[in-house]
Amino acid sequence: MNSLKSLFSTSGRASKAPPSREIAREKREWKIESDRWRHQRHVEKGYRIKWGYVAIAYLVEFMVIGASLAGAWLFAGVYSDGDWHAFYFMLLAPLVYAAVELCRVPLGILARTQRSYFIRGLAILGIIFAAGVTTKSVSQLGEMMFHPRLMDAARTKTTLKDAQADRATIEDRIKAADDRVASYTAELDQIEKRAGDNAQQLAGLPAQRCEKVFGTNSKGVRYQNLKCVADPRVAALSAGVTKANADRTALVKDLEEARKARAALDRGAADRRVADAEQAYRNAVNRSQLHSFTAMVYGVDPIDVSEQQVHAFLRIFVFLPALCAAFASTILALCAVSTRRTFMDEDDLGAAVNPEAAPFMLDAITEALRADPAVARPTPQITPQAAPQAPPPPAAVIPMSRPATAQPSLPNPNLPAAGAGA
Repeated sequence: MNSLKSLFSTSGRASKAPPSREIAREKREWKIESDRWRHQRHVEKGYRIKWGYVAIAYLVEFMVIGASLAGAWLFAGVYSDGDWHAFYFMLLAPLVYAAVELCRVPLGILARTQRSYFIRGLAILGIIFAAGVTTKSVSQLGEMMFHPRLMDAARTKTTLKDAQADRATIEDRIKAADDRVASYTAELDQIEKRAGDNAQQLAGLPAQRCEKVFGTNSKGVRYQNLKCVADPRVAALSAGVTKANADRTALVKDLEEARKARAALDRGAADRRVADAEQAYRNAVNRSQLHSFTAMVYGVDPIDVSEQQVHAFLRIFVFLPALCAAFASTILALCAVSTRRTFMDEDDLGAAVNPEAAPFMLDAITEALRADPAVARPTPQITPQAAPQAPPPPAAVIPMSRPATAQPSLPNPNLPAAGAGA
């Protein structure tokens, strides 16, 4: 058992060897040096950019650009009507808009890193222009999102209006159809009466008279023929009977059509069409999120909202998110830059020395040099080849606060007693 335990413990120690202290120390020193170099670079530049936030801002930009180009592609495919020239013409402007939208994040960084206020103003102006282009593209996407349901609601509402108008005029159309049927019926009765009178008169006329005619022709041959003489009223009455029959046939056809049209005019059917159209319109409105939000805001039934109310809410529901989307990545890019004063601005840090306090500061420095002259003396460099030398004599301290009235001569550095009497 002891051997097994020792074997497993030995294998565990072999698989988990301690790290080298020299490597860990070098990594730590390299990290410290890298951090010090980055900090010094940030100090010299005067700003620091958090590239993680910039990457998120660019990701948002690429998502907006990709969605805008995809929406423009679909929009051109729907409204180009199969004309490929028109299709590609409709894609030129979205490509330019995408290029403009890509400038917003760099402009936001420039607005924070540039030291010139004029350049900053130009960058802010460019941000506003690019945000306007993005607002247009995103608002078009928002309108395309609501467009199918709005068109469905508009189509069903038109059907409802037609059904309501049909029901409102059903009484007038029923009366007109009844009048038309009555007129055709009265006219048919008159034709029937006229045809009956003509037939009766024709039947009351006497039959035609026929008699034999004898004579001799030009060759001297005798002939014999039968000659019939009809009543002249027969032709007129026969023509009247024929015309009456033709008029009756045409009028009977018109009467049948009028009766069919009258039978189609049903008050119950009109009410059912209105009810079906109302149900279809309500279903379309319930599927439209924009109608639901508009009804919630105005406190009415979704089926009772007007077109003006829907489009007024559409402006808020489309343009406001588009405006927020236009400035979101730019604001993130602006916040990704933290500015600070550089070593070139250290004169502007507000640290000023009062001239009256200068003599006291110089006296304090002089006293410190008198107390420890080794502070002002440089440390000698000792090499292995060079032998150690004797330390030089202590340096003389020149008093910094001399009276303004006395004008002594320049001290001789070779005389050590020059600063002794200060």
